[in-house]
Amino acid sequence: MQIKDFKEEKVIKVALVGQPNVGKSMLINSISNARLKVGNFSGVTVAKEEVVFKYKNYKIEITDLPGAYSLNDYTLEEKVTKEYLENSPYDIILNVLDSTNLERNLYLTSELLALDKKMIIALNMIDEAKKENIQVDENQLSKILGKPCIKTSAAQNLGIKEVIDNIVKKYDSSKLPTKLTFSDVMEEEISNLVKVMEENAFRTSQTYRQLAIKLLKEDKQTYKYFHDEPIWVKLQPVLAHAFEHLFIHYDTKNMDDIFSDERFAFAKGAVTETVKQEKSIAKSTTEKIDSLLIHKFLGLPIFLFLMWGLFQLTFEIGNIPMDMIDAFFASLIDGTKEALGDNQLSSVIADGALAGVGAVILFLPNIVILFFGIALLETTGYMSRVAFLLDGFFHKFGLHGKSFIPLVTGFGCSVPAYMAARTLKNEKDRLLTLFIIGFMSCGARLPIYVLFVGAFFNEGNAGNILFIIYISGAILGLIAAKALKIIVFKSEDEPFVMEMPKYRMPSFKLIWHTVSNQALMYLKKAGTYILAASILIWFASNYPKYPLIEEQYASKIDLAISEDKKSELLNELAMYKLENSYLGIIGKASEPLFAPLGFDWKMTIALETGLAAKEIVVSTLGILYGLGEDHDESSKGLIEKIKDNIPFASAISFIVFVMIYLPCLAASMVFAKEAGGWKYLAYLFVFTTTTAWILSFIAYNITKIVVG
Repeated sequence: MQIKDFKEEKVIKVALVGQPNVGKSMLINSISNARLKVGNFSGVTVAKEEVVFKYKNYKIEITDLPGAYSLNDYTLEEKVTKEYLENSPYDIILNVLDSTNLERNLYLTSELLALDKKMIIALNMIDEAKKENIQVDENQLSKILGKPCIKTSAAQNLGIKEVIDNIVKKYDSSKLPTKLTFSDVMEEEISNLVKVMEENAFRTSQTYRQLAIKLLKEDKQTYKYFHDEPIWVKLQPVLAHAFEHLFIHYDTKNMDDIFSDERFAFAKGAVTETVKQEKSIAKSTTEKIDSLLIHKFLGLPIFLFLMWGLFQLTFEIGNIPMDMIDAFFASLIDGTKEALGDNQLSSVIADGALAGVGAVILFLPNIVILFFGIALLETTGYMSRVAFLLDGFFHKFGLHGKSFIPLVTGFGCSVPAYMAARTLKNEKDRLLTLFIIGFMSCGARLPIYVLFVGAFFNEGNAGNILFIIYISGAILGLIAAKALKIIVFKSEDEPFVMEMPKYRMPSFKLIWHTVSNQALMYLKKAGTYILAASILIWFASNYPKYPLIEEQYASKIDLAISEDKKSELLNELAMYKLENSYLGIIGKASEPLFAPLGFDWKMTIALETGLAAKEIVVSTLGILYGLGEDHDESSKGLIEKIKDNIPFASAISFIVFVMIYLPCLAASMVFAKEAGGWKYLAYLFVFTTTTAWILSFIAYNITKIVVG
């Protein structure tokens, strides 16, 4: 389809619109046979996918708008789609419909027709319709809608050329009047409003009919638009009479309900005229599978097993390449230090930049596996069943059924968990879920738990204590969600309505496209910020320098006889430098804030370094307690030092604080991006820090009373 570039190239801008699960992404891939360009719509986190290709002497630019059931402001995706269609420049709407469920899909089509734009309709999945004995008369439907209807199958590459040809044909031809018609009473009131605008020769870029419909729909932007116009005085009495007439006729004053009834009637009438289906007494494949997967008793255990499998794949198989990536960057860091020598340049490159990049790339295998699993669930149609199964339980805590996936992912790592929250379409549900993911203890916190549990509890109870820590975090998260729902996200619970799409064989082309784009976006988003932050942490823990002190310790080390003495002096120097670094100074300054929790300045510094990465907490404690960096959570020496230097009540308080406070820097940066701005990260910091402080204070004082 692609040919050589022409000197005079016409650009056709196409808006690709459709409800969820109609095969838009697969269709756009089939049309262009090219990789999508992925970005974000202005000011929001909703993904913006575009593709540009050449056909004859035309350059066709297609923007894949987010799936929307209707043009309203209920979800962020629907809001973005509505805003784009009403205010952005484009030439043609390409409306994709699921041929197996036309009546539901035509509801959105009726709203698109009201926009009075050039439009083409792709009756997608026509191959599946044939399997279900559904016959669609596309010619008759074209006459009813006044728009060309083309049968397509993105999976089998059917009708693709016809769609492109019609895009070009529609672009070159003049726009025909829309054939969207309402009931007689509605059409009467629309014509009355249009007549007023015609008589006053009102100037507008929109059609009079379009404005009349928006006025009757009580569209706020349209009312603002007319408010300062002289014609508004003449329109008001006509509108008042129209509403009175409609209210009497429909027995309701809710214009949304009235227009919904009109659209449903239009869709039902169009389907009655154009669709025939042979009824089958036997259960369909989808019904047979649903009888098991959304079974009252078996549905939830099956889902939990599938999620357990995805969780295991994400963090078990992911560990294999992670170990190789970790080893690669470790050797790269060592090689850099050897090549550049022992100086500040090698330290900032190796310990700062390379360590930061390595920390990001380390999570890439988890990202790929996780999003492969989620994409698999979505493309097969199972994700809707998941939300249906879990919504009842999560609804009690103000959460959505789909919140389960990012929350359970949070037990492995918060970075992919925050990204997994994209499956939530409603903005408030997504924000609420993002705010409590941190309560699910990630794998990086495990070394801290193991260290303190090993120091203060016997080995026989260690496993039980760890289990209690993880479960307590999850329970606190649900309680926090309920509190946030009541205090911050005040709103009535939205009704849980979700379509149950038919099960389909997964499209691995679409899965590959989804996974690869998510991986690239992850590297682009997290990589730049963690790189800068790692260098900042490196600087704060290495400056200012104390050359005189270093010279004194160097002399002592040279005079030391035993290796143990040299090691002791090196650890003393490391502790002095850290204590008097900018990071140490901050720790000392903030110590009074944490003193009521039983923390000394060393514990405070360990917590603060943990903001960069929770794994650093253990090595920081090792340095501060004179054992050097080369100690992990299983080190007997470190365990003994922790036990000797930290009271039991302070240890419990420390565990509680680690369980709740802000996740690592990489996760925090991803959170800010996914939530939609840095202000949300500030809110998260205040919320988690305050909650952690209060609960740690309670835990500290209760423990002191219990143990005396």
